[in-house]
Amino acid sequence: MAKPVVGLQLYTLRDQTEKDFLGTIRKVAAMGYRAVEFAGYYNTPAAELKALLEELKLEAPSAHVGLNFKEPENMWTDLAKQIDYAKEIGLSYLVVPWAPLPDSPTLDDVKQLAATLEQAGKQVTAAGLRFGYHNHDFEFRLVEGKPVIDHLLELVPAEYLIAEFDLGWVHVAGHNPSEYVNKYAGRVPLAHFKDFGDGRKDTEVGTGSVDLKSVLAIAEDAGVRYYIVEQEEFASSSLESAEICLRFFRENGVL
Repeated sequence: MAKPVVGLQLYTLRDQTEKDFLGTIRKVAAMGYRAVEFAGYYNTPAAELKALLEELKLEAPSAHVGLNFKEPENMWTDLAKQIDYAKEIGLSYLVVPWAPLPDSPTLDDVKQLAATLEQAGKQVTAAGLRFGYHNHDFEFRLVEGKPVIDHLLELVPAEYLIAEFDLGWVHVAGHNPSEYVNKYAGRVPLAHFKDFGDGRKDTEVGTGSVDLKSVLAIAEDAGVRYYIVEQEEFASSSLESAEICLRFFRENGVL
């Protein structure tokens, strides 16, 4: 198997991308990242974005795409537009970054969400792409003795739903990140590398308390193809933090 590629979830640099989307992508490539994951395109024509990726030799495996839970009557037409754009720029995966659940979900709540994810997965798969879900910590709440995320991954067939485990949130939820990656080996092509320091405050990859090194040791055999850095809070600047995160991968022989 090929060594996983290190990429950056561009939500990390949202304060930059909203001002200069394409210019920020150039900075990401100059830092040494080899891939990007999108969180919006800022009305950029697909052909223009694809040309930039080719120029920079940046891979773009995936994008975070929210399903329109607020307007369910528009959910599938909105998703179709996202699929069309994704195909134009050459993505392989569309990932839902979040889905609504009650604070104390029932099994019926979970089954309803699973049915929605399966329908979305079928639509995405029919277009030749793969569909995934990105967790936070609330998906590890127990429903009838089992975490919600496990229910979802059992209820929706693997062909329609892959897992993009956010390793930091797995840790915050009280679970071992490498154990979850191993548990769903072959179904986790993308893994979010997020680190946490003080409680729920995230920090640069490799500087917090999340055991990310253990994931590096098993990721390739588990079928992880991309390590995607994501950070939401910064001591100084988002750009500086993105650079610091790369040190973890360099120091551990990934880059």
